[in-house]
Amino acid sequence: MLRALAVDDERPTLEELVYLLNADPRIGTAEGAGDATEALRRINRALESGPDGPDAIDVVFLDIQMPGLDGLDLARLLSGFARPPLVVFVTAHEDFAVQAFDLKAVDYVLKPVRRERLAEAVRRAAERRGTTTPAPRIPVHEPDPDHITVELGGVTRFVPVEDITHVEAQGDYARLHTDRGSHLVRIPLSTLEERWRARGFVRIHRRHLVALRHIGELRLDAGTVSVLVGTEELQVSRRHARELRDLLMRRP
Repeated sequence: MLRALAVDDERPTLEELVYLLNADPRIGTAEGAGDATEALRRINRALESGPDGPDAIDVVFLDIQMPGLDGLDLARLLSGFARPPLVVFVTAHEDFAVQAFDLKAVDYVLKPVRRERLAEAVRRAAERRGTTTPAPRIPVHEPDPDHITVELGGVTRFVPVEDITHVEAQGDYARLHTDRGSHLVRIPLSTLEERWRARGFVRIHRRHLVALRHIGELRLDAGTVSVLVGTEELQVSRRHARELRDLLMRRP
């Protein structure tokens, strides 16, 4: 089973996170640290005791914005260790997702933390560590093909696929753009490309998936190709340019 350390400078949040972790059957022990400096001391002690020692830590559930040494700073320090614990970021801010996955984070959980979302992060960590304790039973719902679920600040929203103008890859996440704003979801761009191909979405670049119905203009300039989606101009890679032109020509 996993040995976990939760790190957060807000005591109520920390206590709730430790409680939820201890309730997961894949977690053997979960303790809390009130800041990154305290967490670093515990991790150093754990590494000194060895992987099977009494202070060993397998995974750190880490807040990002903390006074002094913040979560990203701590993760950077850990990345230089010979045998660092896994890192799961737990934060109220979605803007750090790309940096988090650049630091090889296992997962990125938004606050307020939902039990089922935390269970998914634990599953990822357990899979990475090779543990085999059964997961808690969580109801599984079939995805709605006409909507995609997004979370922001503890609110779950169901965004109509028809409203999405384009999708941008951001590490293991994808940012969904609509006329009213954008949403970050943990789904690879390649998965959305396959799922929404029949709904008129086409890959135009390794970083962009676009809804054909939302393309207002196709622009050619000195050998480069771009499209206008709303007020945003997006580059089309050379390998996708011909297919895109053909699709736009056949568009009703």
